[in-house]
Amino acid sequence: MDLAFLHPLYEHSGPWASVYVDTSRHTENTPHERHLTAAAMARELGRQGADDATCRAVERAVEELSHSSEPYGRALFARAGEVVLDPALAARPPQGDRAEWAPLPRVAPLLELADQDPVCVVAYIDRKGADFELRTPWTREKVDTVSGRRYPVHRTATADWSERHFQLKVENTWEHNAVEIADALTVCQEETRADLLVLVGDDRERRAVHERLPRRLQGRVAEMERGAGSRLLDEEVEAARADHVRRRTEAELERFLAARAPDEEGHAGAVEGVPALVEAAREHRIDELLIRPDGPDAHREVWIGEDPDQLAVRRTELKTLGEQRSWAARADDALIRSAVATDASALVVPSEAAEEAPVGGLGALLRWK
Repeated sequence: MDLAFLHPLYEHSGPWASVYVDTSRHTENTPHERHLTAAAMARELGRQGADDATCRAVERAVEELSHSSEPYGRALFARAGEVVLDPALAARPPQGDRAEWAPLPRVAPLLELADQDPVCVVAYIDRKGADFELRTPWTREKVDTVSGRRYPVHRTATADWSERHFQLKVENTWEHNAVEIADALTVCQEETRADLLVLVGDDRERRAVHERLPRRLQGRVAEMERGAGSRLLDEEVEAARADHVRRRTEAELERFLAARAPDEEGHAGAVEGVPALVEAAREHRIDELLIRPDGPDAHREVWIGEDPDQLAVRRTELKTLGEQRSWAARADDALIRSAVATDASALVVPSEAAEEAPVGGLGALLRWK
């Protein structure tokens, strides 16, 4: 999972209010229930020591969900009287409404509730060009249009020489447009950091674009048989996204298990356990953070400073490193902050994959041994 969307949370110091609100239940009493939830969240934050301005900001934000039709819920992250980030929950509702006041935003549940839906670009392709649609766990928007050559694009049925010459021009037009679409899609993937590219259109047009994509993207492509107007297309796209997540999780866990074994010089390409992860985070070596939410290491206490790479297992270690101010924080949230700062990614490991997951619930693939 790309963690770039979390950057706003680490541009300011804490403490932070982290609130998760379930909006999956909708009845005639929903507005009144949300009003009660808003007041309860504000009271709970105040009880934990949050300032009045932040409590009021959270209460207003939850009140605004009174008429929300979001299927699962919303996460709210606030500090200094302002809600900084409020993503919708894309996969399932939280296990009850909850609010926490802590030195770091409580983001680990957000990664799990997002269900790791990959960032996806859907390319609606025809012979004249393509439209690109970006789908993330929280947004769906048109991001680009490619207009290729518009003439000639249709074949004829005659065998006359002049017509065969015309057919060749048609082939050249298709070829040119496929190259333009593939090039534009490659750029779009780089700009959006999309995990999955979904090609929608006729067989020949899909294949022509697919074949012209760079080799590094070939494993990220899914082709849809249904056209853009099909009511079942969304179901197929979601199935492709779920299959991509499953295959990627399996592949990353296999890579983690293989990299965990030391080489001839005693160096490993993966680590697990809080002490080893803290050391890797301080050295900016984490490439992908693996999190099993029910693992015992996730809520283990570590110590953090003001900067993302200032963290330690013991408070005295930070003082040794020259950091005079320190706070206790959960290991998962501290490591996520470090991962965001160094543009690392994250993988939430489902509980059913516990045998392949890091023993304590936290691990990482490293950038170098």
